Amino acid sequence: MLVLYETPAGYALFKVTDEKKLKDVDDITAAFADADGASKMLKLKAFHKFEDTSEALVAATAMLESTVSKQLKKFLQKNIVSKELNDELAVYETKLGKAINEKLDIPCIYNDKVLEMMRGVRQNLETLLGGATENDLKVMRLGLAHSLGRHKLKFSPDKVDTMVVQAIGLLDELDKELNTYAMRVREWYGWHFPEMGKIVTENVPYAKCA
Repeated sequence: MLVLYETPAGYALFKVTDEKKLKDVDDITAAFADADGASKMLKLKAFHKFEDTSEALVAATAMLESTVSKQLKKFLQKNIVSKELNDELAVYETKLGKAINEKLDIPCIYNDKVLEMMRGVRQNLETLLGGATENDLKVMRLGLAHSLGRHKLKFSPDKVDTMVVQAIGLLDELDKELNTYAMRVREWYGWHFPEMGKIVTENVPYAKCA
């Protein structure tokens, strides 16, 4: 079994060395309890490093939308398809697995065991990657989080729709309030000068005269 894991620094592809220990969730938790156990369970098979924050942002956005980005497609083609590997690919999300299977015909798997394994990878990422330090990963996470936050604020269609809906709702409320006030002015001033309602039909001029 292969494991696909996206880090702030790039895509990582791991090979499970002992699938017998993946029979139960508790066994997986125990296997990833420390760095030594994690390094015995998984071996880094390939790694694609993002060139800059922009590439990392594109990859993160694609992952959130459960789509296969160009970088991920090339990475999987190079390390799985071209090598004619038939291993199942463990992914973090079902929709992503379906997208990978449709585009590259790679059998993907996602279940509670895979989810627990992903948690173990995240906890021992520094050891599994080998070259990266925890401080480096923190800096990468922070930079990517800021970029992704700005991207969502700038390009989220949901936020734009919400603003438009709220603006239309506010206009409707203002129209209702103005009509209510105009009716009250006509009613109250009508006791003093009832003929004025027939002379001045518009609300604004009526309010000015009253």
